[in-house]
Amino acid sequence: MGTIVWLSSELMFFAALFAMFFTIRSVTIGQSGHHAWPGAPLDLPLSAINTTVLVLSSVTCQMGVFKAEAGKVGRDGSVFNVARWGLREWYVLSFLMGAYFVAGQGFEYSQLVSKDGLTFSSSAYGSVFYLATGFHGLHVVGGLVAFLFLLGRTYAAKRWTHEQATSAIVVSYYWHFVDVVWIGLFSVVYLLDL
Repeated sequence: MGTIVWLSSELMFFAALFAMFFTIRSVTIGQSGHHAWPGAPLDLPLSAINTTVLVLSSVTCQMGVFKAEAGKVGRDGSVFNVARWGLREWYVLSFLMGAYFVAGQGFEYSQLVSKDGLTFSSSAYGSVFYLATGFHGLHVVGGLVAFLFLLGRTYAAKRWTHEQATSAIVVSYYWHFVDVVWIGLFSVVYLLDL
């Protein structure tokens, strides 16, 4: 229950970021015309691939939840036989996919700064772009840390309990939340002004 209340507060935080984005966008477009927004050419193909990887990581995370609920912590067959995977393998894959997303976002930031000069202080667009996507990226990193803690607990625990399965489910709630927020951000930041 505490996680759901906390995620509700996080939802309000991201709602404020969306409100900021739309407010700054409307003021900027109103003052200088549509050409001022967006403030740099965004890499839609890269971001679409990143988005796909992040959304698919929600699928792999949920597969891990199903294994956690069934009490299957680790695989009982070849690593190449995904049907025999347990919670650990699915969560490691989810972690790697999330790490790929963060690396992709970092690469896009470096390209925007070096090629287009878009920084946090270069324009109103730069400020809202980096605030919205950056805070989301920090939340993804938080999810990656949660995956690591949960994976560590699977090795430290002598036996798998209902409480540990609940921990895996709570981590999945957070991860699914982060994914849904990104779908909204991707739609607004990358697709709205095509």
